[in-house]
Amino acid sequence: MFPQPPTPVAGRITRRTLLKATTATAGALATAVAFAELETPAEAAASFVKGVDISWAPQMEARGYSWKNAGGQAQDLLTILKGYGITAVRLRTFVSPSNDPANGHCGINEVAAFAKRVKAAGMSIMLDYMFGDTWNSVGVQNPPAAWRNMSYSQMRTAMGTYVNQTMTVMRNNDVLPTWVQIGNEINSGICRPVGSVSNGAQMTGLLNAAYDQVKAVSPNSTVCIHLAQPQKYDVMTTFFSRFAASGGKWDMSVFSSYGSADLAPEIVANMKKISDAYGKPFLQSEFGGRVDRASSTQAALVAYIKALKTNGGQGIFYWEPECMSPFTGYNMGAWDSSSKRPTAIMNGFTQA
Repeated sequence: MFPQPPTPVAGRITRRTLLKATTATAGALATAVAFAELETPAEAAASFVKGVDISWAPQMEARGYSWKNAGGQAQDLLTILKGYGITAVRLRTFVSPSNDPANGHCGINEVAAFAKRVKAAGMSIMLDYMFGDTWNSVGVQNPPAAWRNMSYSQMRTAMGTYVNQTMTVMRNNDVLPTWVQIGNEINSGICRPVGSVSNGAQMTGLLNAAYDQVKAVSPNSTVCIHLAQPQKYDVMTTFFSRFAASGGKWDMSVFSSYGSADLAPEIVANMKKISDAYGKPFLQSEFGGRVDRASSTQAALVAYIKALKTNGGQGIFYWEPECMSPFTGYNMGAWDSSSKRPTAIMNGFTQA
C-alpha cells in the first residue's frame, strides 16, 4: 500500500511474539509475523497511527464549507490535519446511497476520488464497509435494499461480488487501503437477520466472503473486525467466540469507544484482553467527544492514546473531527463552527 504506515510490517519480530504465536494457532503465527512487535518503546511510539474519519468532507466542500488552521488561515483540510500528526484517514462506503449530503453519498467512486487526495497528501487509508445503503452501527445492521429478500446463499454471493467490485475500483484508482473494515460496529452481526450473531455460521459465512474478496484484490490489506463498546466484555466474547468457532477470518480487531478520560485505561485494557484471546493486534478506529466540552474531550483523547500505547494498541481514529453546523447537528466534531478553526481537542493528538 502507498505510502506504508510505520505500523503493520515495519518492525522486527521479537522472540516473545514468536513464542506467544507458536503456542496459539497457525493463523495467530501468521498474524504475529505480519504485525511484528517493534522492539523498543521509542519505535512503538513512533509507529502509532493517528487517524481521522473525514468521510463528510467532500460533501461539506461541495456545499461551500472550508476550514481554517489554528492561526486563522484558510487551508486544505488534509494539510491542517497533517500538522497535528495525522497519518491515516478512514473513509466509509455505502452500497447504493441516496444523495442526502449527511446520510448518503459515499459510493465507492466518490470514496476512490477522495482517497486519491488522501494518498497525494501522504496518508494511509482505512476503508469502512457499512454493508448498507446508509448508516449501520451497533444498534442497526440493515442490509442494502437490493439484498433484503435474498437467501443466505444469495447474500453470500452478493457480498463477495460487491467487495470484489469495490476493491477493484480502489485498485484501479491506485488507492488500495492499508486497512479494510468488513462491517461497522457489528456486535449484533451483519446484514441482519440473515447474518445475525445468533446465527454464527451464516454471519461468519458472509464476513468470510468479504474477507476472501478483499484479499483476492489486495492481499496486503489488513482486514479488520470492528465492534463497539468494548467495556461490555460479555458482548465482545459472544461475538468473537461464535465467529472464531465458525472459522471466522480476520487480521486485526478494531473498536469504537467514546468514553471519558477516567474510563480509558479500563476500556483499552478490555480491547487488549479481547484481542489477545485470539492472537490479533488491535487499534481504536473510532473516538470522539463533545465539541462544546473541548477540554474534557481533549483530555479523553490524550488518555486513550496513552492507554493504547501502554497496551500495545496500534492507533486511534477520531470520528469526523471536521464536521461543523449547520451541515450536521452532530456535536462531537473538533472544529469550531463559528471561527472555522480547530478547537483544543485537536491538540490532544500532539500531547500524547
